Amino acid sequence: MADTVDTGAGDTISRPRKSSWTYIGPGIVVAATGVGAGDLVATLIAGSKFGYTLMWAAVIGCVVKISLAEAAGRWHLATGRTLFDGWRSLGSWTTAYFSVYVVVWGFVYGATAMSSSALPIVALFPDGPGLRVWAVVTGLIGLVFVWFNQYAVFEKVMTALIGIMFVVVMYVAIRVAPDLGASFAGLAPVLPDGSLLYTLGLIGGVGGTITMAAYGYWINAKGWNNSTWMKVMRLDNRAAYITTGLFVVAMLVIGAELLHSTQIALTSGDRGLIDLGTVLEDRFGATTAKLFLVGFFATSFSSLIGVWHGVSLMFADFVERMRKDRAGGGTEPAGMAEEVATGSRERSVPFRAYLLWLTFPPIALLFLDEPFGLVVAYGVLGAFFMPFLALTLIWLLNSERTPAEWRNGALSNVMLAAAGLLFVVLCVQQVREIPW
Repeated sequence: MADTVDTGAGDTISRPRKSSWTYIGPGIVVAATGVGAGDLVATLIAGSKFGYTLMWAAVIGCVVKISLAEAAGRWHLATGRTLFDGWRSLGSWTTAYFSVYVVVWGFVYGATAMSSSALPIVALFPDGPGLRVWAVVTGLIGLVFVWFNQYAVFEKVMTALIGIMFVVVMYVAIRVAPDLGASFAGLAPVLPDGSLLYTLGLIGGVGGTITMAAYGYWINAKGWNNSTWMKVMRLDNRAAYITTGLFVVAMLVIGAELLHSTQIALTSGDRGLIDLGTVLEDRFGATTAKLFLVGFFATSFSSLIGVWHGVSLMFADFVERMRKDRAGGGTEPAGMAEEVATGSRERSVPFRAYLLWLTFPPIALLFLDEPFGLVVAYGVLGAFFMPFLALTLIWLLNSERTPAEWRNGALSNVMLAAAGLLFVVLCVQQVREIPW
């Protein structure tokens, strides 16, 4: 699949024989992780309120995500440095932000991901254990799976889960008989009254999480650790976000056809998918409804194990960078991507410590109301992450930290700047909606 080349200095590097679909993998992982149940509900609600009118926003959102993930992957491959190492080179403020963010975000997200994965199981087996029990079970399964497996197995499981998601969502979209004429008409940029926030959410929300930053770590874990893999990475990335775009379009179709015409309202958040399951059962029967709930579980559980793996890799890199700084390692740039590629980070103490942090402390939140201060901190830190990612990538990829050949061109700068502006607007809106 790949050639090994002697550098002449006793080291070898891996490079692809040619750009090929057979290499695709990290993109599938980032697509499966980034699209959570809450994203699908937000898209459904947009379709239920505005029909096909915002289809164009889904397409633009796909392009924005391709640009952001490509930039993160390009940094890893062009420099041989991880993204956190790049952030660290911008100043200690990035470390301060990330260290608080990764602790608070992981604590609250862990509970959210476990609950989301448990919801469809409870709906499928109403006579079984309750939501909290199933939430704990899914969290522990995710912990054990990621703890004892490395990237290759993880990627195969994620591919299977996204396959289930894809088949189910496309099946339901076809069953509701989409209006193709209205779908194509929705590609014309139009902003109906009251649609601005839904439009911004469609462009920036679906698939737009910390997992975009984790993409670079996953391409390194795949064994791609130098610029000879750049074409393969770009093919992989486009496949990922085109898949994400198809999910968004399919959910808009379902929202437009199943909910818009009948004015059925969904509960906000993950529970909205339970509402949709009920609507599907009334319209198409129990088999379609149960199939949809299986797809709902695949969506939620793929996000859970994706975060358990990808963000733990980032945390392990964060700890390693801090350790080297304390040991007087300075800012030695090279070799970090290769360290991730060896798989040693997936067996490291920091990786497994963060896995435990994502699993056990959040279990307490399943049995308690979320503390007010924690909700506020989680909302603020999370809202700032995507602007932080977009703007720091612009900084890194236009500086001497990146080899001249791989620095941003005009198109990349325009796309990243547009993404940064979009996420700043979304950040302000998210902060305003926090229950202060």
